[in-house]
Parts: sequence; C-alpha cells; structure tokens
Amino acid sequence: MGELQAETPASVSVLGAPQLAAIPGVNLDDRMRMVPGFTLFRRSSSLVANPTTQGVSLRGIGSSGASRTLVLWDGVPVNDPFGGWVYWTRLAPDLTDRVEILRSASTSVFGDRAMGGAIALFSPPPEQRRYTLAYEGGNLAQSMVSGGFTQPFKNMSVSAFLRGYTTSGYYIVPGNVRGRSDTKAGVDFLSPFVRFDYFGDRHRLYFKGDVLVEDRDNGTVLQRNSTQLGTVSAHYSTGVVNNLNLIAYHTRQEYHQSFSAIAADRNSERLTSRQTVPSEGTGAAGLFRRQVGSTNFLAGADIVRVEGYSLETVIPTGFRSGGGSQLQHGVFGQVNTKVGIAQLQFGLRHHFAGQGSRFLSPSGGLTVGRGSLRGRVSAYRSFRAPTLNELYREFRAGNAVTQANANLLPESIAGVEAGADWVGETRRLGFTSFYNSIDRIITNVTLVNTPAQIIRQRRNAAEANSRGVELDFRQRWRWMTFESSYMFVESRFGTRERLPHIPKHQGSGQFTFAKGGTLLAAGMRSFGLAFEDDRNTRSMLLPGFAVFQMSGRQRIAYGLSATLALENAFDRTFLVGWTPTPNIGAPRMWRVGLRWDGR
Repeated sequence: MGELQAETPASVSVLGAPQLAAIPGVNLDDRMRMVPGFTLFRRSSSLVANPTTQGVSLRGIGSSGASRTLVLWDGVPVNDPFGGWVYWTRLAPDLTDRVEILRSASTSVFGDRAMGGAIALFSPPPEQRRYTLAYEGGNLAQSMVSGGFTQPFKNMSVSAFLRGYTTSGYYIVPGNVRGRSDTKAGVDFLSPFVRFDYFGDRHRLYFKGDVLVEDRDNGTVLQRNSTQLGTVSAHYSTGVVNNLNLIAYHTRQEYHQSFSAIAADRNSERLTSRQTVPSEGTGAAGLFRRQVGSTNFLAGADIVRVEGYSLETVIPTGFRSGGGSQLQHGVFGQVNTKVGIAQLQFGLRHHFAGQGSRFLSPSGGLTVGRGSLRGRVSAYRSFRAPTLNELYREFRAGNAVTQANANLLPESIAGVEAGADWVGETRRLGFTSFYNSIDRIITNVTLVNTPAQIIRQRRNAAEANSRGVELDFRQRWRWMTFESSYMFVESRFGTRERLPHIPKHQGSGQFTFAKGGTLLAAGMRSFGLAFEDDRNTRSMLLPGFAVFQMSGRQRIAYGLSATLALENAFDRTFLVGWTPTPNIGAPRMWRVGLRWDGR
C-alpha cells in the first residue's frame, strides 16, 4: 500500500538491490539475516526448514513458527492464508529492487499480521526494459537457473520471470547420532510469474499471477512435504499528491506432509500420519491519501477471508480433520503534520479479528530533525489472531509433537520505541531502544519432555516482554563500504523464562568493494545462545555461533558476468534445534555461475 518510510517515524531498515546482490543466499531470508532482529522461528535456512517454521520474528517477538510480521510483495500480502508463514522460495532476490523492514507496529495502516512489524518487497520499475538469464551450480548438487524480462511499450509493459532450484541437501543431524533412517534435507522448487502494467500520467494498474511448486526432503526416509500454490492480484492507483490505491488478491494452495516416529538409535522409523492441507485466501484493501498544506491525511479499509482444513490419515488409528474459515476486516486512519522542525503522526485502526474479537489499535509518533540529525519516538498497540494452523493442525518435528488448540485467544502487544539517526554524506549512524509487552502470547507449551519424545501444545501464555537496543553504522569510502548492525534483546515470559529461539545478542558486519564491473563482499553474522523450549531446559540449549560469507561478481563482457557465492565459509557446525535429537544448520555452501543482463 506504499512505502513504509512514508508511513511511520520509527526505525526502518532498507536493503537496496546493490546491497542484496552483495549478500550470498539462494533465498531472501538468508540475505535478510544480515539485519539483526530478523529471524525465522529456528535458525535453519528456508532451504531445509519446514514451511510451517518459516514465519518471521523481529525484535524477539515470536515464540512459535507463526509469523508475527506482515510480508508484502508490491503491496500484496504473501503470508500463507492457513498458517501465516512465508514461502521464501517464491520470492526471487534478483527480482527485488529493494526491501524495507519496519521492526514494530508503529503504524495503524497494517492490521492482524503486522503485530511485530512489516516487510515490504518492491519489484524493479516496469517502465525500464530488462532482460536477464543466469545459471549457478555448486556443491551439494546445487543447480539454479533463472531468467525473465520486462518489455515496456508506450504506456504499458509486460514482465515474466522464472526461477528453478534443486539440491541434494545436507544432513540436519550430527554424524555421531545419525542412523539409517536419516537422509539429507533439501528442496526442489520452481517459481514463475507474469505481470502486466499500465502506467498513464495519473493512473497506474497492474495484474500479476505467480505460481510456486516445491518438494522437500525433511531429513528422514519417510518424512517429506510438498506445496503447490498460485496467486492472482491487481493493484490500481491514481493521483500524485492526493492519491487512491486499491488492491485485490486471491491465493489457493495445497500442502502435503508425511510424519514418522524415529527409533532411539535412528536406524528405523515408522510412518505415523499423512496430511493434506488445502486452503485459500481472498483479500482487498483501499487507501486514500490527501495533502492539505503541510498535513497529510490517510484513510482506508481492508478485508480478508481465509479458509483451510487439515485432513490427516493417522496410522494405524484412522482419520482426523479440523479447520474452518476466518473473516477479518478493519478501517484505519492516520494523520501526519509538520510543525516547525517537528513532524507528528497519529493513527487509529478498528479491526474485527473474527471469533467475536474486536481491537482498537492506536499509534502515535514524533520526529524532530535538524540538519543531519533526526530524533524519533513512537508508541503503539496491535494484535494477532491465531491462525487456522494453530487452531486445528497438529505436527511433528522428529519426535517432537506439537498439538493444536481450538481454544486459542488473540495476542495483543503494546510498545514504545525511541531513537536517533545521524546521516552524513558518507556516513550513517542509527540508535533505537524499544520495549514491547505482549499479552496472551501464543507459544508451544511443553507437556512431556523425555529423551524419546517431546509433546507440546499451543497455548496462550499470560504475558511476555521484549526490550532492547539496536545500533547500525554505515561508512562509505570511494569504492568501499562498511556496514555493521547489532541488536540486544531480552525476551521473557511473565514467569521469567526466555522465549524459545530468541538470542540476546545478534550482530552482522560486511565490507563491500564495488568499482566498474567488479563487486566483492565479505561479511559475518552472529547469534547468541538461545533455548529450544519454553522451560529453558539446559540440556536443550542452543549455543551462540558466527558464520562468515563471501560473494563476488566480475563483468567479463558486455552484460555478461561471472558470479561467486560462499556461505558458512569456514564450515562451522552450529545447532538450530532439538527434536529431541540435536539438529544442525547449513554446512559450507558455494556456487559459481554466469549471469547476463540486457537493457
């Protein structure tokens, strides 16, 4: 529905196309991990993580696999309608012009899924002609091909793009506990899309359709999952100073999963169930902006309906099913006005979240700027309704079983943040402090914890609190750039246990050299220790770690470049979870390739 930077006085991280190109990673989630505070539920890459754990957590707000962050692709939500997670294989980094990450609910424009913030992905301008074709291959039998074009005409353009990837994957349990039932975990996927744009003097319109087909090996002989989804969307906008935006979309998908029970010695496993989860979501939103002098008024409404069912064959006992539909809708307004060197923002959303739940979400902020220095403060209240997945679908991760709970209540959050930014010609420094209080947070509560099996159930905890600070620094020299970010966050339940999978410390740093047709980058990202479970069991501790990465691109002819990507350069072994068997993250991964870009 627009740029996040224009909507809020809070801290927003922006990754442009040059920055994204300098960070290695097949999918966007691995590249965005360079922004401290951005994590999936577990530390696993989306290359091997089950889709149901690929929800986004920002600033330590997330104690389960559900996403508490709204992800928008050209204004259209891409969160899964059934579970709220994100299929990162659907989103091509090379087709992303920039990413804006808002790490709080400091605007009333967004509703249910944006309790912890919002991420907006923007495609390259359709008015610019673009042709691309690329291939990369590497270890672990990696092979990735991508290609597409944008062809503008007088006042319209046609775009199409396709990306395919395959890998043999890697073992997700250490060699000293691996048995005959263990296989490599990996993913094969294909994600094409087509888009038609019309751009007149005052009116713009696009239609887009995209498809994802993916198949995953989950690390044992019997456990696999696959997804087929398709989305169609349209976006209309008119006006410049005073403008109207209308968005509509419909998505359908079917998710398949098999589960097994694994013997203690991991030399055998038994199939326990097969799931099929068909779901669909339909939504629309409208937003009108009007400028009067130095004051901007914004008003809008949105509606979304989702429906889905978990259909499960339980072996050998029979069949169980659960699911239903949810209807949510809301209205919102926001005012930004400038008074001297200060800019004030006030917003309010009234939202019907289903199950008889209604929420009033106010937000407010103040920005004061003079020269290169800007100070900011904002306060907000938001919410998240439980997904159909949390309400009705049971799942397993190894021998860890998580049960559904049809009696879950919505979560709510109240927070405040304050910070300052100093922006010079070649240097940028930012500081933010924040505090969030979450009521009725939905988490996976441990009921049974033995060496052979873990049983958890999704439940509303009484409360949780998240507080911390963020620092980011950027220095640019002639051809060299250094970027560094750090976040400290203390995320605890009201009973003082730390939230699962949330480290206190996260940081990253990267040097980039770019001159002419040469791009070289080397960076590091680090995570502090975290706990696997809500009880903070010491035997299930996840130690901290740091990994190094490199990337390069060298132009060798007009439009033709050689590429290099190297992740976990020193082949560091690190834990990402306990099921109760320890699970490990990605080993060293490298790819080399050729890329052709034409205009």
